[in-house]
Amino acid sequence: MATGTNIHTYFEGAWHEGDIAIMRGADHGMWLGSNIFDGARFAYGLTPDLDLHCARANASARALMVTPTVETADMVAIVREGLKRYAPDAAVYIRPMYWAKDCGYSAIVPKEDGETGFAISLEEIPMPAEGASATLTRTQFRRPVMENAVVNAKAAALYPNNARMLAEARAKGFTNALVADAMGNVAETATANVFAVKDGVVFTPIPNGTFLAGITRARHISNLRADGVEVVEKIMSFDEFHDADEIFLSGNMSKVTPVTAFDDTQYQVGPITRRTRELYWDWARRTA
Repeated sequence: MATGTNIHTYFEGAWHEGDIAIMRGADHGMWLGSNIFDGARFAYGLTPDLDLHCARANASARALMVTPTVETADMVAIVREGLKRYAPDAAVYIRPMYWAKDCGYSAIVPKEDGETGFAISLEEIPMPAEGASATLTRTQFRRPVMENAVVNAKAAALYPNNARMLAEARAKGFTNALVADAMGNVAETATANVFAVKDGVVFTPIPNGTFLAGITRARHISNLRADGVEVVEKIMSFDEFHDADEIFLSGNMSKVTPVTAFDDTQYQVGPITRRTRELYWDWARRTA
């Protein structure tokens, strides 16, 4: 079942109403996992960083040895055409996807000159309600490293690991998990990048090849620094998050999500968290 409603699908050169079938049983992506996606948002009449999300879809495909077939500018144009099917005040999740159709040598490797599947799914998914927040706990599962997973791509194959992190957290009564990298330092959460605020300074784990440093994350860092806020990327421990004044999450789906608890440590929704959200949408309106 789909996450959202009012779905429209771009496939084989045309927009279709509904959640149509797009894969064959013998497609490489179906049985060998060469699937990538990216996520952008249409909200408040805006599509922040849509071009960067489309460009990352192409980069992710290449990381999985899948040949991208749609130029970034063309992908942006296709998305904008599809969004005309929605009301101006709709909130839509934009998901371009690639997968390999043909197998190469030993079947496991996608065929270098083989056919590539491409689709875009648009789903109406509301932005979070006012006051929405997250709670965090530890998880036994860790983020993989480049040597054993394609962590430099938004690869569908990475998400079963995220799913078991979430399942463990929710079984403990929390909404998300704060996740360690291979060395035991904080990497991100199961679904989003993470920031901590201490004495007015914003800290976030430095990208180390174990997690995808998000487009929205980079936008927050740029906006905050332009606003005069010090932002530090560094190796971070779990103790630093317990000691923080504020914690917030950064991801495309919600943009900014305040954290109100990490295990038994409680937090208020603080001024830096609120300012980060305000700066983001101010930036989006200015650059629309």
